Amino acid sequence: MAALQLDKAYDPKAVETRWSREWLSRGYFHASPEQPGQPYSIVIPPPNVTGSLHVGHALNHSLQDILIRWRRMQGRNTLWLPGTDHAGIATQNVVEKQLMADGLSRESLGRERFVDRVWQWKSTSGNTIVNQQKQLGESCDWDRLRFTMDEGLSKAVLEVFVRLYEDGLIYRGERLINWCPRCLTALSDIEVEHEDVKGKLYYLCYPLADDPNTSLIVATTRPETMLGDTAVAVHPDDPRYRHLIGKKVRLPLTTRDIPIVGDSILVDLEFGTGAVKITPAHDFNDFEAGERHKLNRIRILDTYAKMRNETELGLATKALPDIARALAGLPTQKTRTKIEQLLSEHGALKNVEDHKMALGKCYRCKTVVEPYLSIQWFVKIKPLAEPAIEAVEDGRIRIIPNSWTNNYMGWMRDIKDWCISRQIWWGHQIPAWYCEQCNGGFLRSTHDNRPLIDLDVKPIVAKSKPEKCPQCGTIDLTQDPDVLDTWFSSALWPFSTLGWPERTPELKTYYPTSVLVTGLDILFFWVARMIMMGLKFMGDVPFKDVYIHALVRDAEGQKMSKSKGNVIDPLHVMNQFGTDALRFTLASMASPGRDIKLAEERIEGYRNFANKIWNAARFALMYLDGPRTVLPPVQRTLPDRWILSRLAHTIRTVTAELESYRFDRAATVLYQFIWHEYCDWYLELIKPVLQTPEHPDGGSTRHTLVETLETTMRLLHPFMPFITEEIWQTIPHHGDSIVVQNYPIPDQAWPAPDAEQHFSLLEQTVGLVRTGRVLLNYPPGQQIPFHVGHDDLNRQNQLHQLQRHLAHLNRGTAEVSPPRDWPSERLLRLVTEGLSVGIAVVEDVDLKKAIERLTRQIAETDKELQRVDGKLKNVEFVSKAPPEVIAEHQERVQTLSRDCALLAHSEQQLRAMLAA
Repeated sequence: MAALQLDKAYDPKAVETRWSREWLSRGYFHASPEQPGQPYSIVIPPPNVTGSLHVGHALNHSLQDILIRWRRMQGRNTLWLPGTDHAGIATQNVVEKQLMADGLSRESLGRERFVDRVWQWKSTSGNTIVNQQKQLGESCDWDRLRFTMDEGLSKAVLEVFVRLYEDGLIYRGERLINWCPRCLTALSDIEVEHEDVKGKLYYLCYPLADDPNTSLIVATTRPETMLGDTAVAVHPDDPRYRHLIGKKVRLPLTTRDIPIVGDSILVDLEFGTGAVKITPAHDFNDFEAGERHKLNRIRILDTYAKMRNETELGLATKALPDIARALAGLPTQKTRTKIEQLLSEHGALKNVEDHKMALGKCYRCKTVVEPYLSIQWFVKIKPLAEPAIEAVEDGRIRIIPNSWTNNYMGWMRDIKDWCISRQIWWGHQIPAWYCEQCNGGFLRSTHDNRPLIDLDVKPIVAKSKPEKCPQCGTIDLTQDPDVLDTWFSSALWPFSTLGWPERTPELKTYYPTSVLVTGLDILFFWVARMIMMGLKFMGDVPFKDVYIHALVRDAEGQKMSKSKGNVIDPLHVMNQFGTDALRFTLASMASPGRDIKLAEERIEGYRNFANKIWNAARFALMYLDGPRTVLPPVQRTLPDRWILSRLAHTIRTVTAELESYRFDRAATVLYQFIWHEYCDWYLELIKPVLQTPEHPDGGSTRHTLVETLETTMRLLHPFMPFITEEIWQTIPHHGDSIVVQNYPIPDQAWPAPDAEQHFSLLEQTVGLVRTGRVLLNYPPGQQIPFHVGHDDLNRQNQLHQLQRHLAHLNRGTAEVSPPRDWPSERLLRLVTEGLSVGIAVVEDVDLKKAIERLTRQIAETDKELQRVDGKLKNVEFVSKAPPEVIAEHQERVQTLSRDCALLAHSEQQLRAMLAA
């Protein structure tokens, strides 16, 4: 057993540094398929290799660590597998910025040297977030750290790509995608950030082809793309326009006529004029409309989001020669201004008005993203989505909270094919080759010399470069220049990290994983894709539960951002308040479906909780000298029996709440038990025994003190690992570390309903005495005589048994007798639920001030009662609030009503004394 000592003040930094190093050196977090116990595994959502720990990571990882530490202590064979994502665009941008600072560019280096440069960056800077995760106390198996571009995962990516291609589920196609004209690559939907901006709504005149004097007024937010229009749509049920369906209009600024079509999906009768232009090559909704109506797609922008050159523009759009000349090469914003001017000059601009709109921007460089018609690689997603829908429908996968299940189902049933190619260099290069000889050579991009390969060129897809072309036999093959979407490799994470495609012992033991802890923002982009890929390649779901936690916002509920200056840096608050305080704060606020409004004051509050625990342990260590006597719980003192009963209840409740992923309620129960029941009540109740030498109950009390403190540290450990390990090491214990101890299970002999009933009466009585002390303004340390009694004879007898505890806790002398036997004068009687407390009103009590205090307190209590009762009478609140919140409010109303009655009766008594 270690020396029984703790420093006077808790120093989180020193404790965290020491135990982080010690846990890792002892290998406590290492998993092995050979270990006993039912497997329990979690794969960490891999953070970007470019990232550093933010408060969202801190929440996500803290909750996972709570689960894995808890299950490890329960004897499960636990694996928490860590790793990082290669984050294609983000990482490429980081390295490109470094090159720019050195006066270089990726184009000047060339692809091979640039990729080497990224690997160099990764080796020196790529472990920043991993080291920060360790600082948070994450008990991952760090020996198994994976990277989405390491050798094993790259092998899995090639295997999956080739199999999907051979199954007809991967194809090349020309579709509209999100395009960043600065990064020059396709983007996934999640890589596009939308923000509301003040835009304009333009009303354009499209004259009828057979009646140029009559125009159809079209409303649009993007006049700059009008040269790419191939139709105008109206609602087929709109009486204003349905007679025009089938006719044509002349597209302004061109010599081209386009049809009027009826489309109830595209047209909103309430928007603009009820007539909208269709530009299939530059708008996602228009692309779908174009598919429905078999319209041409006219691309007017190049990869830099500039208008095409004069010749291309004129040929593609049949624009008037002076129009094509005026617009050629202009970026979109300047094109919009120029188009507005040209339309006005040609009498085709009817009106412009302000209009709020959502603008998509690249999540990395903040450039406005363009819908762009491009040849890309796609996954045919419907055949993969259907089994993934069934897995949730039949309960093989639970989504928690269940309220998000409908969101998942809705998205999956309306899922579109997945664009998986990216026009960057860092990532898994697509394993497809083309024969230049068979195809007469390829044009090259002027930007980065990439081959421009037409859609009709057939690729040779293989896991490694073919030795020769199967058609002509040449060895001169060109690999597809694109890389795979980062989410493609991430979708394989639950099984690729365990050794697939090999049938490794790890894969057999830990797949499917037990739970995925994640945020809502990647439910569709990552979680759904992992389900699809797991079912396709493993024949089983990748995880059984998906726990979706809330977002972390600032104290006002606003999204955290550097520009707003409201970001809470977890590393800063960990240094300031301790890691355990941050972890416990986040767990206590992790209510399902409710965003976390985080303020540093909350974290500071739980730093105080850590200090309270530390001081409780120091108090215990002060009194451990002397024998410790083990008695059956039933033979122990009332305080000992009561705390054991409450500890049993706390263990059962915390375990049940963790089983239900209610981290918030588990944390609340722990806090309530430790701060209030253990520290405020139990430690105070046993002081007379501990501070009295040779007390007959001393040995048993010391044993209970150690037993409950050691058990409580194990119960709290998954939430606050550092402080619990430090304290556990200083008190009597068995074993080397709390990390590998058993999670508490309540002893069947601990529950004691009679002890809890006695304590309830004790707590109620002490509360009344303290209320009277405050009303009469008696100082906390002043010894006061008081009377206690009860209408119920059994409760009266219990008060006799509690007499010494009442005297100690209330710093006075307690007389237990029937209220009828108490003095009739200058005695403040406080009565509630048959319990009576009488406190002597000494001569120097200022009755007027006491009445003023009472009046204020009555007003405040009544105001609070009206507020809470008003919420219960609010139909909207009652319909939306969870049942437990309703129950809390109802209980609060009852308590406040009793308090109001108690205070009113006290006021009457004091006024009577004053009048006398």
